[in-house]
Order: sequence, then structure tokens, then C-alpha cells
Amino acid sequence: MIYRYLHTFLICFTAITSMGQKSTFEFTFTAVDSASHVQLDSVKIINRTQGNKHIIFWPDTTISLEMASGDTLLYVGYATFNPVGINDKRQKDEPFHLYQNYPNPVIDQSTVAMFIPGNGMLQISVLDLQGRIIFRKYVQMEKGRQDFRFVPGSGKLFFLTASWNGRTESIKILSNARHSSQQCLLEHIGSNHETISAKASSQIFKGYIKESGIIDMPTSNKDYTFQFTDGGPCPGTPTVSYGGQIYNTVQIFSQCWLKENLNIGTMIDVSANMKDNATMEKYCYDNDPDSCSKYGGLYQWPEMMQYSTLQGSQGICPSGWHVPTDEEWKILEGAVDSQYSIGDPEWDISKYFRGLDAGMNLKTSQEWYGGGNGNDLHGFSGLPAGARGYDGGVYLFVGNGKYGNFWSSSMLTKYGNWAHMLGHGSDGVMRMPSSTEYGYSVRCLKDD
Repeated sequence: MIYRYLHTFLICFTAITSMGQKSTFEFTFTAVDSASHVQLDSVKIINRTQGNKHIIFWPDTTISLEMASGDTLLYVGYATFNPVGINDKRQKDEPFHLYQNYPNPVIDQSTVAMFIPGNGMLQISVLDLQGRIIFRKYVQMEKGRQDFRFVPGSGKLFFLTASWNGRTESIKILSNARHSSQQCLLEHIGSNHETISAKASSQIFKGYIKESGIIDMPTSNKDYTFQFTDGGPCPGTPTVSYGGQIYNTVQIFSQCWLKENLNIGTMIDVSANMKDNATMEKYCYDNDPDSCSKYGGLYQWPEMMQYSTLQGSQGICPSGWHVPTDEEWKILEGAVDSQYSIGDPEWDISKYFRGLDAGMNLKTSQEWYGGGNGNDLHGFSGLPAGARGYDGGVYLFVGNGKYGNFWSSSMLTKYGNWAHMLGHGSDGVMRMPSSTEYGYSVRCLKDD
């Protein structure tokens, strides 16, 4: 009897000890734009489980990290790209524009410039990685190019936002300052009342920063490649044939998405719940098959997951694809938003529209109610498919033209799981817990 208790104790002790053990892994990073090599400026590593962060700067591309079993890591790669498509001569009605600082990353100081179309009040804010305002000023500016000298304080990443006459633009500033104890400084150093020619702008501003994100739960040493292609077909996989339908793909940095909502399965009436019967089922808005052809099907969460509860499962997606997790949706939103970057705490908020313009950049440029169209800046082509909802004891279709609701594969509770919503009345994206009985759209994400 004593042996049995001792044996049980040793088993439990061993299990608890192994759970608390940490391992050290080595991670190496590189980057491409389609198939062409890209030099990384820096990589930020965020342990989403433990909450700690690390940053490495070029030429370092490798890091060794101690982590516990089950830790989820978010990698954000930053690279500088030369601007393309600039007209040889800017028009006199050039809009307000904030240029990327140069050099970036900053060693001691950097130049920030902007073009202001007319005399007026300019607001400039500098925020740190946690979103805290560390500098803000209002200055009366004249028309033309305005140059500022920026000296970073302590910290490795800053967000500089400038607003003029209702228009706001932001840039991300990386810092590798030698004197991290210095105070953040931004001072006006000069004006040029002429418009900026392409030649001058290319001399002063060598490029702009892009970011790309990867989420993973590594269990060994691993090499990662960031992708910086944005808005075009996924390299090597421009289309996918599935269920008698051809789907286009779109690469948005390190994520390859189906460009259309999934439309697979046999249509059932809105009043019926989907069943685990070896037959894929779908709802079509207003019980109209043409709606599925246009907007894709609507699916209850268990059916979409094919009755698995493992996040990242294939579900009803094609082979080699999966239902995106909540974290993968957050990466997409951070990648396309002009204010809040990948990994920003903004994306952890729920039940509210988040971000500055992520929703605007993900929505299609038509189909949305009341002028709520987007600009489809990255080719995601988010549609207002509506949903299968519940009201007054009755299941019904709601929101076509007004909302696009998308399931994630991440569970929240037994009765509600994470979904993400685009709306006609907001430029942001809502993250919300939703009943598994609701019928939402499904987008599939390509496996690594």
C-alpha cells in the first residue's frame, strides 16, 4: 500500500516537474519578397504565453531563447523597401503625406519629413511600444515640405503620427540608439515651400518600413522565412480547386489566404441546425443558392470545424489549408492597419471595433450599406455576407450588406468562440465571442 502511494506520488511529481521544465531553442530568420531575398532590419519576438519580448537587429538574424513547453511565439519581421510608382513630378494639389524617417533604424538621430498642402495647424504625436504618448505638440505650419529632427529616447520601437486638416498618417521608427537614457526629442529644422520632386524624395527618403508576422509553437530549433509580398496571388499557389469551385488566393505578407469566402456543402434551411452526419452543410442567405455563389456559405462553428475542437484544424477547408486561429486573425489586422502594428495590445481588445483602418483596408470597395465601403487595399476582399442569427426564439438571416462575420478556430467557452467582424459603420475590425449556433463566413488560411 505504501509503495502504491509512493509510486503515485513519484509519477505526479515527475509530471509536474516536466511541465515546469524549460528548453533553449535557436531560431534563425530570413525574408523574401515573393522569391527575392530581402534584408531584415530587425525581428521582434513576443512570447504570447509568458508576455516577454526580445528584439534583434541586423546583421543578427539568429537568437537563442529559453521557453516552456506549449509557449506560443509571435515573430514580427521588419524590412525597408524603396518606394515605387512615384510620379516624376508631383502635382501641386499633392495631399498631406508623412514620409518614412531616414535613417531607420535610428542610431543617434533621424530626419522626419512631411508635405503639407496648405497653411494650418499640425499635430504630431510619438507613442512607444505600449501605446503610451511620450511626446505631443501642436505647431502652425506653412505649405510645403517640413523637416524635423527626431532623437529617440529609451525604447526600441516608436510610432510617430502626424495630423493635418483631418488627415492622419503614421510611421514606425526603429531605434538602435547608443545613448538610451536620452530624452525623446522632435524639433523643426527647416521648410521648403516647393513640392517634393521624385528625385529629391528618393535622395532624402531611402525607403519605408514593412512588417510581416508569423505565429508558432516551436518544439525544436527552427528556421523562419518572412514573406513581404502583399496583395497579389500566393507565390506558387495562385488558385485552389476545391469542391467543384476555383478559389483565388491572396498573399498578405506571411499569410496566404483564400481570396473568397468558402462555399462548400449542401444547403439547409435557416431553421435547421447542422449535424455531424458526414455531409458538409451550409446556409445560404435568404435560403437562396445564388447568395452562396456571391457571398459564400454561412456555417455553424462545430460544422465548420468538422466537430474537432483543436484550433488550427483543417475543418471544412481544402487539404493543406486550415481555419485561422484568433491569433492569426490578429496578425492580419495588425499587418493591414496603418496605426497599430502586429502584436499591439489593441488587437487583444474584444467586443469593440479595434484599429484605425484595418477594416477599411480589408473590405471590398462596393456592396457595403450606406457608403460603408472599404478600399480593399491588400486584396482580401471582405464581403458583407451577413449571418445566420437568433432573435425571439427564431433563427433568421441578418445583416447582409452591413456585416461580414468570420469564424476563427479558437475556442472561448463551451457555448461561444472567437469571431471577427467587419462592419459598414466602422473602419476597424471587431473581435467578439459568438454563439456556436450562429452561421458565419469562413476564410481559409494556407498551412506553413
